[in-house]
Amino acid sequence: MYTGIPLEAFLIISTFMFFTGVFGFITRKNLITILMSVELILNSVNINFVAINRYLFPDRLQGHFFALFVIAVAASETAVAIAIIINIYRRFKTVDVENVNEMKW
Repeated sequence: MYTGIPLEAFLIISTFMFFTGVFGFITRKNLITILMSVELILNSVNINFVAINRYLFPDRLQGHFFALFVIAVAASETAVAIAIIINIYRRFKTVDVENVNEMKW
């Protein structure tokens, strides 16, 4: 059993990160800021995966593999989202969600 930082500390930090990301996702109007909020949410999930794996099964690495999988999915999601945001900026000259109200050819 690991005797360092208690599990509750990791859970509190990850909960704070998660709800900060949800708050940013709901309240922000800039597409880049919304993307950063989604990344914050995914990173809080990674903290949970690794911390719970470390405390429950210290000899196994399933939590680490799940975290690496989430990082890979988040990286590909970020690449696609940034490409979409660049195309939206080229078309509408803004990255505000409220100003982008049509998706036409």
